[in-house]
Amino acid sequence: MVIPHLVFLVGPSRNPEPVALSAFASPDALDPQLLQFLEGASERLCRWIGSAGERGPLPALRILPDAAPQVHGRDMGQLLDDLQQVMDGAFQPSHPGSLAHFDPPPLSASIAADLICAGLNNNLLAEELSPSLSHLERQLCTWFAERIGFPTGASGVAASGGSLSNLIALVSARHHAGLDHNPDAVVVVSADAHVSWRKAARVMGLQSDGVRSIPVDEQGLIDLQQLEDELEALSREGRPCMAVVATAGTTVRGAIDPLSAMADLCSSLGLWLHVDGAIGAVFALSPTTTHLLHGIERADSITVNPQKVLGITKTSSLLLVRKAKVLSEAFSTGLPYMEPALEHDHGGELGLQGSRPAEVLKLWLGLRQLGESGIEQVLSAAIARRQYFQQQLDPNRLIILTGPLHVLACRPQCGQAQQHAAWSMETRRLLLSRSIMVSRPLHQGRHFLKAVLGNPHTDHGLLDQLASILNQSVEALP
Repeated sequence: MVIPHLVFLVGPSRNPEPVALSAFASPDALDPQLLQFLEGASERLCRWIGSAGERGPLPALRILPDAAPQVHGRDMGQLLDDLQQVMDGAFQPSHPGSLAHFDPPPLSASIAADLICAGLNNNLLAEELSPSLSHLERQLCTWFAERIGFPTGASGVAASGGSLSNLIALVSARHHAGLDHNPDAVVVVSADAHVSWRKAARVMGLQSDGVRSIPVDEQGLIDLQQLEDELEALSREGRPCMAVVATAGTTVRGAIDPLSAMADLCSSLGLWLHVDGAIGAVFALSPTTTHLLHGIERADSITVNPQKVLGITKTSSLLLVRKAKVLSEAFSTGLPYMEPALEHDHGGELGLQGSRPAEVLKLWLGLRQLGESGIEQVLSAAIARRQYFQQQLDPNRLIILTGPLHVLACRPQCGQAQQHAAWSMETRRLLLSRSIMVSRPLHQGRHFLKAVLGNPHTDHGLLDQLASILNQSVEALP
């Protein structure tokens, strides 16, 4: 099924006659059918991306392709049409009005690297299954660690998403503290910390109160005095703290907790400090924005998600650790069915994942495409868009929540929670009709509208339009 009004986007089929596609390409010669198939798929993808501005971020219709395979395999043209059907029903991050979440357009080199990654089909479980890519992952983790300010010897591991990186960090922290078999152990986070900490606590078998949340101040930062009070209370209760989590970029407003002060406190108490920098840690890569993360280099572990700003195709997350050995100590099993690694631990011995795709390839090639200057430009431009957008909003009409990064949320100054819920739904619907997509998070009992300004295709004209609609949207409220 193809949506009729989208047929012109793809043109006629390039394969009018049925063309068989080998299930497995020949290892002895160039497979012309595979080449034709990949060229056809790539052309359709490029047309889909290139026509993003002609539609909205969300598809006009919800398309439900058949999930089950048919009795007989489909030919090349049919497979391409299957792919087209999925594309026609997909969310479009390349649209300039795609501002709802931390999902920027994909970086060009990263797209190509993702294809090569699939074709190589190497497995980062063990060195012999991915010799060059295992080395590349170690080197890239080392580069990230050095740029963030970790000492020589720091390392890390790639993981499929920030939630998994956070879980790996917490398991490592618990093992390092000798609390593997203590269900009374506690992790302390801010009230605005990511939901992944709740999931991690369930996976790790912690008590129902194993995640302690500390209130935040008016800027969205963890309250240091209440954090200190909570740690003292835990000590009196005999509840060991396995880690304190600082958030570098909260989900709703992009706030960055006071990293240096939290490092001072954790150091004085001998506690593990993890920085959940899935949103903000990547800004430490640029000399113009690294000051925003002052103190991050004092953490014991850091989650970094380049996919959220730099456009690395999903998923791209790294867990960086100050001391490389903490990962192997927590996760090593010996891998008795593999040959020993030549220099370092196997990748599958450094985290929860065994078999892993070479996701580091798209991160590496994407950074190679951007270069130092490109990384800085992407990061600084994202913040500049947020600053410009904020200047267009009327603070007399709207409560504006933001931080130093590229995220901003707002709601009306007046009205009650129920009115804010209705306002957010109606205004979001109006914006979607103008091909502008924002999200409506529930924060501190109130619905907000949130814009993430990491889309490089978003210009000032669109931000002016968005700000104007938001400013006028509150006029009907009492």
